[in-house]
Amino acid sequence: MKASIGDRIIVEGTRPGATRRDGEIVGLHHTDGSPPYDVRWSDSGRTTEYFPGPDARVHHYQHHDGHEHGTTDTPPREEN
Repeated sequence: MKASIGDRIIVEGTRPGATRRDGEIVGLHHTDGSPPYDVRWSDSGRTTEYFPGPDARVHHYQHHDGHEHGTTDTPPREEN
C-alpha cells in the first residue's frame, strides 16, 4: 500500500456493529509512501498514527487537471 499526503484512507468495519471510518492522510513517515501514516479522522477530527490492516484501502486524491496524486499497486499512466 502506498499513499501521498491528501489521499483518503477508508477502513471498512469487519466486526458486527463496527462502522466504516475514513480520514485524510496528513503525514507520511517514509518517502516511498508506505505505512504508517498520520491520519486526520473525519469522525473525530483527531490526528493519529495509523498502520493500515487488510480492511483498509487508499483513495487517491485527484488534481483538477486529471492527474492522480500518488499510486497504489499500479504504475502511473503514461500520457500520449
